[in-house]
Amino acid sequence: MDDQLIEATPSNFIRNIISADLSAGRNRSIVTRFPPEPNGYLHIGHAKSICLNFGLARDYAGCCHLRFDDTNPAKEEVEYEESIKRDVAWLGFDWGEHLYYASDYYEKFYECAEALISAGKAYVDSQSAEEMRQRRGTLTEPGVASPYRDRSSAESLDLFRRMRAGEFADGTHILRARIDMAAPNINLRDPALYRIKKTEHHRTGAAWCIYPMYDFAHPISDALEGVTHSICTLEFEDHRPLYDWVIDNLTLPARPRQYEFARLNLTYTVMSKRKLLELVSDGHVAGWDDPRLPTLSGLRRRGYPPAAVRTFCERIGVGRNDNWIDMSVLEDCVREELNDTAPRVMAVLRPLKVVIENYPEGEVEAMEVANHPANPDFGVRTVPFGREIYIEQEDFAEEPPKGFFRLAPGKEVRLRNAYFITCTAVVRDPASGAIVELRCSYDPASRGGSSPDGRKVKGTIHWVSARDSVTAEVRLYDRLFSVPQPGVGKEVDYLQQLNPHSVEILRDCRCEPGLAAADPSLRYQFERQGYFCLDAASAAGLPVFNRIATLRDSWSKSG
Repeated sequence: MDDQLIEATPSNFIRNIISADLSAGRNRSIVTRFPPEPNGYLHIGHAKSICLNFGLARDYAGCCHLRFDDTNPAKEEVEYEESIKRDVAWLGFDWGEHLYYASDYYEKFYECAEALISAGKAYVDSQSAEEMRQRRGTLTEPGVASPYRDRSSAESLDLFRRMRAGEFADGTHILRARIDMAAPNINLRDPALYRIKKTEHHRTGAAWCIYPMYDFAHPISDALEGVTHSICTLEFEDHRPLYDWVIDNLTLPARPRQYEFARLNLTYTVMSKRKLLELVSDGHVAGWDDPRLPTLSGLRRRGYPPAAVRTFCERIGVGRNDNWIDMSVLEDCVREELNDTAPRVMAVLRPLKVVIENYPEGEVEAMEVANHPANPDFGVRTVPFGREIYIEQEDFAEEPPKGFFRLAPGKEVRLRNAYFITCTAVVRDPASGAIVELRCSYDPASRGGSSPDGRKVKGTIHWVSARDSVTAEVRLYDRLFSVPQPGVGKEVDYLQQLNPHSVEILRDCRCEPGLAAADPSLRYQFERQGYFCLDAASAAGLPVFNRIATLRDSWSKSG
């Protein structure tokens, strides 16, 4: 164990528990696990659990298992398993040889179930699902025992074996633990352990027609793998007594213990599997990797660096109290990472043509530009400059308001890394009257953006060469919802709170020529615009860029 690393890592109650366990000799080393069900795509909330479990194993020189809890074949697919592996690896974690599946333990689960039946601690119930629901009781009233609760072990064992043999239809029988129908914790009121489900499994095929419930399989899997600290979110706190009951009533090779932490609630998005599925299935977003979604595949496509996600998970900490984390915290982590790592380039998103009338026709200069203003290790590049360029439409105002330091009739501005120019005329479309072109003059002595006579120019704008620029599509992504807590409140339809401006697609953007061969592995800062990356949908001849984040938080003032 690296004591210096542990001391440098922010502490939390789980770290305190692990440190105490190791110091007291209760564990020689630690084993954690990340146990997703392969029935959907992971999101930023899962990233918190991934970083916690793999981070603890790393910092305490233990190991973390990646285990697919594949106990419900009706909802599980290989597609989800592969996406989960990609997401964990993208975050920078390696499970090594410790990849497991609950389905590998099906025979052991079955043996454990038979052991509980033989010990009189489980029985086969033949009530319908509705009858069991009616007899379960409420938070203030005890449940009512099943008429089959006193079935003998021999009869239950015979029925259970016939369930496995496929003699009965779905829903005919179910195996339940015999615990306490009057328990204050409803999870202990004879919970289901096995159900009949005549559905083929994507790994075991038709070998099984009965499948264990998650609350039964999960603790046994932990014990079989030697997990020492089974860490999950707070919604499983009420399930912990059942977790412990399963462990305590079986002979297993290890005695794991469960600890719960607060799940991540992030503003301006949703992380319910049901809601995410609805957003995708009903076409509100363009798939599971839509860059507006909080799915890790969506964040990856949008261009979020995995290091920024890890920083975010560390920054928000691990506690026991549920709270909402503002989206700006995640966005700030992204900006901090990209400010240091993203090379700078120039791109004009809404182009306005500028003709520099006193610049020699046909001449092209190569301007040397730094790839990062604060880090010379990024090197330099050359950008072509000529008589015709594009600037941003918003960088020109025919009647500039007070405090406007960009281009206007008769005003002089600095073209970044190039020359000073002055607007001399405005060209309009004859039909619409819209401004389509500016005529300007330049000062040849101001090459590089500095004045030989020391005159002050307040405004600096970016540009690209009209002749050499690359046409690109740019997708300006914003927050998916317009309210901080979508769907919270009585009779609130979260779909009515979708942000109608969560994406804006610009199809005639102009970029400096180097971006024709943009590196898919890089994130770029488009100067004065934000951070961008090449989208997976880019095709030869038309690069498509996603906005990862703006240069500053544009939501803080708007609330």
